[in-house]
Amino acid sequence: MNILMPAVFERSVQMSNDPLLQPFKLKHLTLKNRLMITSHEPAYPEDGMPKGRYRAYHVERAKAGLALTMTAGSAAVALDSPPVFNNILAYKDEVVKWMKEMTDACHEHGAAVMIQLTHLGRRTRWDKADWLPAVAPTHEREPSHKAVPKLIEEWDIERIITDFADAAERMKAGGVDGVEFEAYGHLISQFWSPMSNTLTNAYGGSLENRMRFTMDMLAAVRKRVGPDFILGVRYAGDEVSVDGYDKAEGIAISQMLKNSGLIDFLNVTKGHIETDAGLTDNIPIMGMASAPHLDLAGEVRAATRFPVFHATRIQDVATARYAISSGKVDMIGMTRAHMADPHIMRKIVEKREQDIRPCTGANYCLDRIYQGGMALCIHNPSTGREETMPHDIAKAERKRKIVIVGAGPAGLEAARVAGERGHDVTVIEAAAKAGGQLLLTAQNPRRREMMSIAEWRLAQCEALGVTFKYDTWAEAETVTALNPDVVIIATGGLPHADGLRGGEDLTVTSWDIISGDAKPGSNVLIYDDAGDHAALQAAEVAAKAGSKVEIMTRDRMFSPEVMAMNLVPYMRELQKRDVTFTVTYMLEKVRRGGNELVATIVSDYGGINKEKTYDQIVINYGTKPNADLYFALKPLSSNLGEVDYKDFIFSKPQSRVKNAEGKFQLFRIGDAVAARNTHAAIYDALRLVRNL
Repeated sequence: MNILMPAVFERSVQMSNDPLLQPFKLKHLTLKNRLMITSHEPAYPEDGMPKGRYRAYHVERAKAGLALTMTAGSAAVALDSPPVFNNILAYKDEVVKWMKEMTDACHEHGAAVMIQLTHLGRRTRWDKADWLPAVAPTHEREPSHKAVPKLIEEWDIERIITDFADAAERMKAGGVDGVEFEAYGHLISQFWSPMSNTLTNAYGGSLENRMRFTMDMLAAVRKRVGPDFILGVRYAGDEVSVDGYDKAEGIAISQMLKNSGLIDFLNVTKGHIETDAGLTDNIPIMGMASAPHLDLAGEVRAATRFPVFHATRIQDVATARYAISSGKVDMIGMTRAHMADPHIMRKIVEKREQDIRPCTGANYCLDRIYQGGMALCIHNPSTGREETMPHDIAKAERKRKIVIVGAGPAGLEAARVAGERGHDVTVIEAAAKAGGQLLLTAQNPRRREMMSIAEWRLAQCEALGVTFKYDTWAEAETVTALNPDVVIIATGGLPHADGLRGGEDLTVTSWDIISGDAKPGSNVLIYDDAGDHAALQAAEVAAKAGSKVEIMTRDRMFSPEVMAMNLVPYMRELQKRDVTFTVTYMLEKVRRGGNELVATIVSDYGGINKEKTYDQIVINYGTKPNADLYFALKPLSSNLGEVDYKDFIFSKPQSRVKNAEGKFQLFRIGDAVAARNTHAAIYDALRLVRNL
């Protein structure tokens, strides 16, 4: 089908030489511009189906002018490919109805829709869904998912090829414009790669043999869906592994795919994903290079002279524009960037690129799904919640005076949203600049991009006329003198420093080390009871200073709040410096022993009580609310600080009156309530203020 371009985009193309605004013709399909979202699974399905939440997520990006939205990363084609998180189940007939509703809704806004299909092979678990054994062309387990697969047999190959054809037929019936097959790391490329193919039959050994499954599968699919339906493959052009295939073989694979005559585009990436470290190199996070695989995609396009798609950490419009203008690719994906801001194309067309909410590369989105949650953007809480949390903020019916204390993530978001509502907003901040705990996080050069969370909001607030008062310690009188209608306390938290049974005064906090208020000792214990970034950052500071460092936690794993892909750069740095990691032991108390500190170490499992000496002990218990101002203002407020949680959850106005003589409503948000994370703080602010 031909995707019609709405008039605004037709005019933009006619009037602009912007490479991103030029249409691209793929077979019979005209894509109205060069920007797309590549296939990814935000884990929004309900019962394995792309229902309301999933549809709203993709439609939001379609209505903002995106040319192509690719769904699922990836949809499962077979019963023995159970998703390891909440994916679309393409092996069920009922998926057709839900796909049709989503594709129709996106088509109404002029966006094309494709879906990615896969069989996970060994990249899954045997104890999911129907408890069927994983299959692969090897008996070796995949390190990430740890299932030892059954060595694939001929009858497995036959049925899986049929499963792919059945799933593709369902997707065609569901109205999608094309299907992409996921190769890298999944069953298709497990056949390709020497690291995961130990077969000695017609499907193993030579590259031609290793490609046989793919060619047989593509032929079966093409026969089922017909010659006009669009098919493509997403794969690694170079596995960058001594055990895998190299660029030369990757280029050969690219040529073989093109020459098969069975597909219409190549979607090129680079690397291997069977370990956390490999996955992180394949999908880089903050502090890592932008567009690291773009040159390889360009080499594939030059070698094949075939349509090439690409997406890997293309987090800004300038890089996307370069990818197209340089001729490296035909379509460029900004997938995580569209989780941060679904309206990128609309803002390009309206010449408002400065208003695009930046992708920080924090990777909260991806890390969450690998821990069983749904993908959420660290600083756009509307993403994935489009049904209840619109991205655009409506004007208020009446203007109110709002005073916000604290200019960390929560306070800045409250100020931005209140400004969008048209209120008179004043922010009081004790420090000389905004950012709150982001300022501490950004002390690590790898995490400096976190400051864009504050910087974008500051720019938005400036445009909205929000007033900031820096270097101002707010007392109750400071706030009441401004005659506010609403007061929002966003003062964050302070280090929780009293978690031991004695000797806290002999310790320093992780914040002390990160900020430089305390210099690292020579033999340092970092006791981590919070499991967040602060302990690892402090360890890195100390290790780089030459300290001998041990990180200890009472948990059975360390740093669970940091999550897998964010953990990788820390581990590379800390292991290089021979940092010791100790789990399941608890620091009970500290005493001085001559010139050293003696740590008493126990265990939740019992039977352990030992002493060990260090010259510095750093504790990381997270934060406690910095809430003195809130409690001072509470008796003066009309609601006595009370929040109606039902209204809060659905972002309805707060209307409770507990004190008729109160002059203002009072609320607190973020870590001023309880230690959580950046996303929670910003979500608090949006839910509270969106309908103030």
